[in-house]
Amino acid sequence: MAIDYKSAGVDVERGYEAVRLMKQYVKTTYNDSVLGDLGSFGGFYALDDREDGDCLVAGTDGVGTKLKYAFVLDKHDTVGIDAVAMCVNDIVCQGAKPLLFLDYIALSKLEPVKVSQIVKGVCDGCRQAGCALIGGETAEMPGFYAADEYDIAGFAVGIVKRNKIINGKTIVKGDKLIGVASSGIHSNGYSLVRKLFGEDREALAKYNATLGCAPQDIVLTPTKIYVKTVLSLIEKFEIKGIAHITGGGFIENIPRIIPKGLGIAIDRDSYPLPKVFKALQELAGIEDRKMYNTFNMGIGLVLAVDPSIASDVVKELDSLGESAYVIGEVTDREGVEL
Repeated sequence: MAIDYKSAGVDVERGYEAVRLMKQYVKTTYNDSVLGDLGSFGGFYALDDREDGDCLVAGTDGVGTKLKYAFVLDKHDTVGIDAVAMCVNDIVCQGAKPLLFLDYIALSKLEPVKVSQIVKGVCDGCRQAGCALIGGETAEMPGFYAADEYDIAGFAVGIVKRNKIINGKTIVKGDKLIGVASSGIHSNGYSLVRKLFGEDREALAKYNATLGCAPQDIVLTPTKIYVKTVLSLIEKFEIKGIAHITGGGFIENIPRIIPKGLGIAIDRDSYPLPKVFKALQELAGIEDRKMYNTFNMGIGLVLAVDPSIASDVVKELDSLGESAYVIGEVTDREGVEL
């Protein structure tokens, strides 16, 4: 029997409905400085109305149920990187430079050494992103969280000139899509990953032939932070749109940057699929489209560029230490073709 994200306990349709319902309340808080709407990778707040004026771009996120593996494996020094990555990767998609970060850690009992390891990871992530950890909150909540468990979330703010915002509006049919490799599963789809790999420490230590390693060796690999790569790239090239491939995979995230009336075609043979996704699909027994609607499938960012510069952008990304591939193009057919 196939095991998909919904059967693992995550129903994306409920998420869509929640966003639809909350929008009516969210919009009542807007003023003239708020730009855009829900659905972008970051929230915009203009500091003035000049065309070249500064805009703040904010994002918030958590690590999700990937934390369960930190508990099981008693390893807490990398999940802070994930918390930073999930926020700063979103705001850099809009062309914004991250400035600051705040974290929130909630747990049943404050264990100083464990909390210091979590915050060490946050600081590692902030250094990778070039932003400052300027504060946070550690909430001790006995009776609310299970013993030895915790949650962590983060909030980041960046800045970009209003006329330099990357929002996908100039994307046209024929533009190329460049995929930048992920470091692994990142921080999405773990409700399904946990169903498939399990949470038993001994089982996680067993060698998996398809993976080429034991699951414990890869389930806590931190999310890759793309900030410095993107900021360097946009100084040299016109990048029309950037999608952070998080929850919902290719199917939900790439269309967020594509103008209405257009769609995308993805060539799945254009880049090497990491072993971890082959192993997960074997265990889940689900079709390709559900995989691409749940996981990043080895691609952490997707950039939309004019065809004339696609090869140069790939070369530049390679020179920056990234693995990048032309993985598809923009079409005049709405939706995602695989």
